Formats: sequence, C-alpha cells, structure tokens
Amino acid sequence: MTINRRNLLKGAAAGTMAVVASPFVHTVARAAPPIRIGVVLDLTGPIGIFGVNKKRCYDLAADEVNTKGGLLGRQIEFVTYDAQANNQLYGQFAQQMVLRDKLDVVFGGMTSSSREIIRPIFNRGKLLYFYNMPYEGGVCDRNAFVTGTTPGQLLANLLPAAIKKFGKKIYYVGVDYNFGQISGKWAAKIAKENGAEVIGQEFHPIGANQFGPTISKIQAAKPDFVLTTLIASDAFYQQFAASGAKRSIGLASQTFGQVGEHFRLPKDVGDGIMICYNYVDEIDTPANKSFLDRFKKHFQGVDYGYLGDLAGNSYQGFWLYHDAVKMAGTTSRDKVIQALETGKIAIDGPSGRISVDPKTHHVNFNMFLWEVQNQALKLVQKFDSVAPANPNNECDLQKNPNTNAQFEPKI
Repeated sequence: MTINRRNLLKGAAAGTMAVVASPFVHTVARAAPPIRIGVVLDLTGPIGIFGVNKKRCYDLAADEVNTKGGLLGRQIEFVTYDAQANNQLYGQFAQQMVLRDKLDVVFGGMTSSSREIIRPIFNRGKLLYFYNMPYEGGVCDRNAFVTGTTPGQLLANLLPAAIKKFGKKIYYVGVDYNFGQISGKWAAKIAKENGAEVIGQEFHPIGANQFGPTISKIQAAKPDFVLTTLIASDAFYQQFAASGAKRSIGLASQTFGQVGEHFRLPKDVGDGIMICYNYVDEIDTPANKSFLDRFKKHFQGVDYGYLGDLAGNSYQGFWLYHDAVKMAGTTSRDKVIQALETGKIAIDGPSGRISVDPKTHHVNFNMFLWEVQNQALKLVQKFDSVAPANPNNECDLQKNPNTNAQFEPKI
C-alpha cells in the first residue's frame, strides 16, 4: 500500500517542543546494521510509573540479547518516545515511526485509546506492532500482536471465583474509556453465564479521587461485591473502606495490584480483594526468581517499586518477537508474521509457558488467581495455558487475513 506523506501527517500536532518530539536513541557499537525497535509509552504523566518499568523490562531483555552477540548477529537498538499520556502525541510519534525512523517493529501504547490511535497508522504503514498490555480484548489485525491478558483469561477466571465467594449481585466500577466500557460488557456477559448479574455500573476517568457519590449508590444497591476496572485510583479503595461498605460488600478487581497497591495501601483497605493476572512479582518459581534477580542487578540502586503484569508482559513480549525473528531468519515484517502464525512460537517466561495463538494473534498463558491477605498475595488457584478471548469466535486471521476490526462480546 502506498503511503501518502501529506495525508499521514495531516492533523499532527504542530509546534510540539523539540525535546518532546525527538526520540531518545540508545545505540551500541556494531559492525552489522542494528535491529531498530520503536517504543512509544507514557514515561511521564498519571500512569508514567507503568511506562517506566515497561521500558526497563525492554532494556533488560535487549541487553541480555546484545551481550550474547545480538539477534541474527545484529544488536538491538531502541528509538523511544514519551507520549506523556497525550493521544495527539501518540498519533504524531506513530507517523514519525512509519515515515522517518526506519524501524523493524514497534512496542507501544498504554491505554486502549492510545492503542486505537496508533494501531491503524502502523497497519497502513505496514510496520509490525506489538501491544504488550492487558486490555478489553477483541482486536483482530494481522499486523498486530497482543501479549497482555484479555477478559477471556482474566475475568473468565476471576468472576466465577468471586461469585462463589461473595454472591451473585455485582456492581461494576470502571475507567471511563474503551478499556473500562468494553470490560464492563465482558463482566455482564461472564456474570450471566455464571448465573449472576451486574446490577449497576459507574465510570470514572484515570486518576479519579472523588468516589463518595458512587459509594453511596453502591451501598443503596446492596450488591454482593464490586468489580473494579480503575486506573491510578487508590482513593476508591480507601474511601470504600472508610465508608464501612467493605464490611458487607466484597471486592474483586481487573486492575488492583498492578503497581503494588496490595502492599502500599493499609491492611484494612486492601485485604480481601480478589485479583487474577498472568504475571505478578510474587510468583514462586525458579524462573521468576531468576528474572527478578537479573532485573534488580541490572537496575541496581533504582527504586522500581513493583513490576506486575504490565511490565512483566513487556519482557515476555520482547522474547516472543525475538524468537519469531530467529525462526524467520530476518526482521522482514511478512516473514516474522508468518513465523508467529506457525503456532510454533513459544517461550518459557517468568510466568511460565507462553505461546502465540495463530488465529487471533494473542497468546495462551498461565493465569494466577490471588487474594490479598495481610498486605500480601495468597495464591488461590493457577490456571494453565488459558486461551485468549475471541468474541463470538469472529477473529480468524488465518482464514481472513485482511480483517482489521475490534470485536465486542454479545450479551
């Protein structure tokens, strides 16, 4: 497909400060041309703490490859942009990546809204794209691969356990953009399939800190438990506990604990909350202990806080790309996609075995159900090799490679 520079750049933010628009380029002395990987994340802003640790995990993986001679004899080089939680900047940087930066692949996007700004740009520009984030599911795009959890992996295991523990009446409180809104539809669908019901819902922006009216509505509705999909909103859990609602209403979450809320918040606030992720720092296996030891050694003296699912799956996503390039014998986009679609690409990561699903370009991996107790995570159950969500089985990129859509669940 021919790229029209004028059309691609139309609407890009004009006059952006040079310090923002210029990428940070990490280079390594080399004989062969490097493999250039674009990274676009929120490294500052309300969820910058997520992005910084994601980038650290990419750096660790790249350095592990580079110190052993590189990939296909070539060193890894990152071209990194800080989008500052600004979707206009995401769009501008994605255009620059396609038109100027001569990249082999891009890892990027934080929120689902940022992903849906950059994903079509990479699709049109034929620049391979990895989204290494948990999200609401349903993206079906041959140019894109997703290594984060979907509702079919997270909510499908979390909700039945929470229903069994707390009861069948659920109140949903989500973040107010496509991640929270579509996750709410999944919650309603999965609840119905398990004989339960979502009896109310509320949506709040990222970083919201005033939840009094919402908590009053929850108390009036008298659900058995609340399911949250909030981001950077510790205040909800603090205010929920202070209101006394926590004494009679349970809590389960699609996002709690991703930056260590379970040990940062007081015991009376976090204890009892149920969560389910592919990766948490507490996974008690030799592979994860080795990963954390390497991370701490590499970033010695850095107060990184907590890695969690967001950063952990960035590291694992990098290695899936690495192995696909190795199998393909080239960084050519089409050859790498073909390698990923063989069904033979799998890695043993910090969370266990991870394999690529050729139909949906998502991954199969282990899921771990936890309950917060004494400001720590107690393992309730492990689910092996859980398949990603595929709403209504509509996505089949092997049969229909030209599909470019996001499918949603039918309730």
